[in-house]
Parts: sequence; structure tokens; C-alpha cells
Amino acid sequence: MMEGKVFIFSAPSGAGKSTVVGHLLGLYPEFEFSISATSRPPRGKEQDGVEYYFIDAERFRELIEQDAFVEYEEVYENRFYGTLKSEVERIWAKGHVIVFDVDVKGGVSLKKYFGDKALSILIVPPSMEILEQRLRRRGTDSEEAISERLAKAQWELDYASGKFDRELVNDKLEDTFAEAEAIVDSFLCE
Repeated sequence: MMEGKVFIFSAPSGAGKSTVVGHLLGLYPEFEFSISATSRPPRGKEQDGVEYYFIDAERFRELIEQDAFVEYEEVYENRFYGTLKSEVERIWAKGHVIVFDVDVKGGVSLKKYFGDKALSILIVPPSMEILEQRLRRRGTDSEEAISERLAKAQWELDYASGKFDRELVNDKLEDTFAEAEAIVDSFLCE
């Protein structure tokens, strides 16, 4: 594989990871979002090769056997998510910087795989109370789903502790954007 730089963004649900990643992708033309593979079916208007590479569970297992993934996880039975080595090669072949937007376990796995070529950034909420407020404001989840997301978020934050290169507290969005840009600029200059 070509040598290149990698940014790994992870966060619990509702911490603002996708907002920060979207902001950075808009600022840096050399950044390219890594499209994950999944065995789940497309939702709504999702398209293969845009939001995800949609691969059925049987084919996903074959690709695992062929060592085609940088990292993967079976999140639920027969529900896989992963990063194809071919996706990494595709982006690096263009001379672009890879940007990952992944869950905490995926972030830790990717950092292990890429080592010093990668900067792993954990985006955290200012507090669990604020995270709960954000999840409620979305208005998309039941009480049960909010409780599950909060429990998972606490587990993810505990699991991630000390495993990421940087932690970025997303309190005021403008400040978070500015700090994210400073972190990115510093790593690009290394």
C-alpha cells in the first residue's frame, strides 16, 4: 500500500462526530471520506459505493477469509461493518488523506493497523447530561433507545480512555471546529 496520512474520528452517538468530519471534509480538498462496507441492507435512499459498500453476509465472510479488510466487526449476528483494504488503496492512489468516521472499537482497531500514519481523535460530549439533552433534541429515538445510547456511550468512553491520540470536547461547535482544524493542521505538517 502507498504511504499516506489517515485521520480517525470516533465518538459516542450524539457527540457531534459527523458534524466535525463534515466540516473538515468541506475545508480540506485533499481529504476523502473512507466508505465502509456493511452486510446490512440499504436504508432509504442509500446507494452502494456512496454511503456504504453493501455486501451480503456470506460474501462479507468470504472477504474476511481473504484478508480483504483493514478492520471489521460483527456488530449483531450477520450484521458486519468493516473497512476494505481496496478502499484505503483507492484513496491513497489519488494522493488523498483518508478520513474515517467510525465507532470507538473501530477507531482503536484502525489506529493499531495504521500506527504513526494515523491520528486518532475521540470526540466527547462535555458531560453525559449534555449528551442526553442532545439525543432528546434530535427527537428520533424512544426513551428506551435513548437509555441504550447513553449506556453504550458511557461504555465507549470508558473503553476509549487513553486509547486515542487526542480527545476533543465538543461543547461550543465553533470552538470545536477551530480546535479540530488546529489538530489536523499540526498532524499534516509533521
